[in-house]
Amino acid sequence: MAMPLTTPDGRYIVVRGRLWRASNPHLSGAERTALVHELAAARRGVKAALRQQDDEHLAAARAAVDVAKVALGERGDPWWTDGAQDFNRRMVKNTPYAQWYADVTASGAFVSGND
Repeated sequence: MAMPLTTPDGRYIVVRGRLWRASNPHLSGAERTALVHELAAARRGVKAALRQQDDEHLAAARAAVDVAKVALGERGDPWWTDGAQDFNRRMVKNTPYAQWYADVTASGAFVSGND
């Protein structure tokens, strides 16, 4: 699996031309691993609840996904502290990263199935 394209400041990954907030790099390896396992378990819970058409468990599983993503730094308040604006979920071309993205993709230096 190819690694996603990451902005020069490490704040976002790019998937199909859209910025998605990257996990907080200040988390320890153990913290990140535990949170990724929690996230995976919560996503399995969403899948099971959808399959069983169980609205109560679906709501609980989706809440667990959100808790894990907030703890990873992918949702909620940005994990950086310099006051920079958050461009999460925005198209790269509509952000200050537009020229960087155009340069990277035009050069052919980055090849991924995500873009």
